[in-house]
Amino acid sequence: MDPETYRALHRLRAADLHAQAEAHRLATVTRPDRDLRIRLGWTLVEVGLRLATPPRQPAVAP
Repeated sequence: MDPETYRALHRLRAADLHAQAEAHRLATVTRPDRDLRIRLGWTLVEVGLRLATPPRQPAVAP
């Protein structure tokens, strides 16, 4: 294969791979407020479980 043809094909393939990598990077960016939403959600679950659980009866000493 002619070196110039090989180089042209390599450049096209490299450009395609760079575009795919950039698209993947943009698709997988996490939102900065996601961690806050997760922590808040678990806190609400914990509070809900505390409210739903009946209070313990204190032990009566004989």
